[in-house]
Amino acid sequence: MHRNILSVLFLFSAGMAVAQKHSKTSVYPSYKGLVMAGYQGWFNAPGDSAGRGWNHYVAKGKLEDGNCKFDMWPDTREYKITYDAPFKLSDSSAAKLFSSYDASTVDLHFKWMKQYGLDGVFVQRFVSNLKSTRSLHHNNTVLANALRSADKYGRAIGVMYDLSGMRAGDSKLIINDWKALVDSMKMTRGGKKQPYIYHNGKPLVTLWGVGFSGRDRQYTLEDIKPVIDFLKNDPDYGGCAVMLGVPTRWRELQGDAVSDTAFLQLLKQIDIIQPWFVGRFTEKNIDQMQTRVREDMAWCAANKVDYVPVIYPGFTWHNMYPNNPQNQIPRNRGQFFWKQVTAALQEKVPMLYIAMFDEIDEGTAIFKISKDPPAGKSTFVSFEEDIPEDYYLFLAGQARRMLKKELPLQTTPPKKL
Repeated sequence: MHRNILSVLFLFSAGMAVAQKHSKTSVYPSYKGLVMAGYQGWFNAPGDSAGRGWNHYVAKGKLEDGNCKFDMWPDTREYKITYDAPFKLSDSSAAKLFSSYDASTVDLHFKWMKQYGLDGVFVQRFVSNLKSTRSLHHNNTVLANALRSADKYGRAIGVMYDLSGMRAGDSKLIINDWKALVDSMKMTRGGKKQPYIYHNGKPLVTLWGVGFSGRDRQYTLEDIKPVIDFLKNDPDYGGCAVMLGVPTRWRELQGDAVSDTAFLQLLKQIDIIQPWFVGRFTEKNIDQMQTRVREDMAWCAANKVDYVPVIYPGFTWHNMYPNNPQNQIPRNRGQFFWKQVTAALQEKVPMLYIAMFDEIDEGTAIFKISKDPPAGKSTFVSFEEDIPEDYYLFLAGQARRMLKKELPLQTTPPKKL
């Protein structure tokens, strides 16, 4: 019994100083006041030397018209390196795609972040990819390029471990990976001018996918606790702030959340709660989203935990799952995205998370999307005729200005001049 009590106290000891492996601070000492996005960085093309073919452009088989898994075609006119795809544009020329493996691709994305005013991104690291040498090499290459570009353009960068595909016993994979990032990539060792995001004066590490229900989750809360323990308390690599990506209905322990009261006890010990809202709300029920944000924030305030809501521009998931309708949650000329922004800011949220920067598989990307995608068996969603390719990058920057009170709160999406 006494050993168990001591274990719990050790697991959740608060206020530990930054571990000796990390720099004491960063250009970004807190998430508060920032608008960040998720960065997948998972696209490949034959010839990019990663050896993963058309990864994430196709699920299986040959990439071709009628067989792909992405719903929005990227605008590739500014990319230094592109690859001819087996699709044709209206003038019969080859449509082109990019590879996230190329340093120039990542550099362009961070250049856009600075140009439009997005503070930075959390680079995704899927636990399942840590088990594959080829996938890990790709992820490390993208992350290293992102770290350099974040420094070059003065953008914040963080690591977000996506637990999708995690199994019982995989906690050691995350722990060892974080050690490797700190040692070999010097992720948090760049001095006070480094771009790695801190929170509460500590390096911020995100674990996404904690507390979700469903049979496809092959891990439990018990598998997550050693990772949190390590990140918070390890004398060399710990001393970190922890953000957990959790289900929408985390407070009620219902619906998409596990029905385990231990989950709420766990949440009281971390630094930031980030509930997943993608697909949960549409333009018709923004009022429900706003009520949820208000009640979530009240719980967090009572338990001294910070809070960041997830907002997204729209959703489409047809080419990956043909039985699903295309453009399931329409963007409506930015109205949907902007209503979420204003609803969150009306509740005085201190920070925002946008899903996602480059997610064209599910159609949540805010980066530049082609206004002239290929037409054929595979259909692609483009922005409305009067909406420019960069409109959602522009809106992200405007949301940041409103968060910082550089602009007054306005409920109508601003026009891009």
